[in-house]
Amino acid sequence: MYDHGHGVPQDYVQSHMWYNLAASHAEDAAAREMAVKNRGDVAAKMTPDQIAEAQRMASEWKPK
Repeated sequence: MYDHGHGVPQDYVQSHMWYNLAASHAEDAAAREMAVKNRGDVAAKMTPDQIAEAQRMASEWKPK
């Protein structure tokens, strides 16, 4: 949703964070591969600082 701004403001940092979390918590290989691919597609649109921020946010994320 954040990648394309569907229902939320477009935000590549948030998008990368959520794809990273999806990849790390995927229950099967196909879901993981899709999340990794999508994360890579978004990363191609980002600066190194944005990627670092997204990775930091993913590492600090905790479910509510």
